[in-house]
Amino acid sequence: MGESGFQLGTVGALTLSVVSSVSIVICNKALMSSLHFIFATTLTSWHLLVTFCSLHLALKMRFFEHKPFEQKAVVGFGILNGISIGLLNLSLGFNSVGFYQMTKLAIIPCTVLLETLFLGKKFSKRIQFSLSILLMGVGIATVTDLQLNALGSFLSLLAVITTCVAQIMTNTIQKKYKVSSTQLLYQSCPYQAATLLIAGPYLDKLLTDQNVFGFKYTTQVTVFIVLSCLISISVNFSTFLVIGKTSPVTYQVLGHLKTCLVLAFGYTLLQDPFSWRNIMGILLAMVGMILYSYYCTLENQQKAIEAAAQASQAREGESDPLINLEKGSGAVTDSVGHKAPVWSKDKD
Repeated sequence: MGESGFQLGTVGALTLSVVSSVSIVICNKALMSSLHFIFATTLTSWHLLVTFCSLHLALKMRFFEHKPFEQKAVVGFGILNGISIGLLNLSLGFNSVGFYQMTKLAIIPCTVLLETLFLGKKFSKRIQFSLSILLMGVGIATVTDLQLNALGSFLSLLAVITTCVAQIMTNTIQKKYKVSSTQLLYQSCPYQAATLLIAGPYLDKLLTDQNVFGFKYTTQVTVFIVLSCLISISVNFSTFLVIGKTSPVTYQVLGHLKTCLVLAFGYTLLQDPFSWRNIMGILLAMVGMILYSYYCTLENQQKAIEAAAQASQAREGESDPLINLEKGSGAVTDSVGHKAPVWSKDKD
């Protein structure tokens, strides 16, 4: 019952992440493309601020318990998350769209490398094969041009490293300090929000040459900003939930699924330009995702069977009466054999 409940919770977290992420992409696309509100970093800081306020309200209503842990870890994690978001936005601003997509694709192999080197985690050949197919498919579907420049490449490298480390920390902190995704998000949100609230207007000014405070906020723009902030609560919560229940690599795989869904949505509903290359790339990416899910399920089942077998053997070793009898007989024999000379000596 516990295992099935965990699997159900994982499926729910994955579904929530996909639905909320695709929804916020659609909302933000309307906000930025149609209403010309192009201040992405500042908008993200508002997302985090609203998320913290909603979690604080939930805490007051006793929906979850506050569980403090090492303050240095919280502050460092929160600031690092904020920096990674800012660097990803800078990477998009100083690179072509194609190179930015390659930057996002590099997050999975970089995460695998870091977890292998520093956490001793092992990825089977089957998992590596499925990830290769997935990345190839997403690359075919999304990467169009690869215009390189030194500053953009350096920012992309920093963005990949900080994003990988932040997502690995999301998983390891939850396990190390035994905190839930909600507790971790609640405690780190203020530091993420503060980092982006301070840096956001400057980054947006640098990237857009416009001032976020000088923008004309119509009723329509305000409504879409509020809607985007409300959806972001679900996005931020599901991100921590998915990484905590699965792994940083699985979260990135899920992210590429969202990319494919957004591309498909744009083609079917918004009539965005589409080609056979996009279709083939999405289909290949879907094959990679299916294989990754299948191999992960197989390996998890195998680990569960091995753990159950080891636990069963341990219980049998403790409760088997023949083994206990042999141990007891040996002890009695040793005791008698050791005392016999002493008894004979007394009799003589």
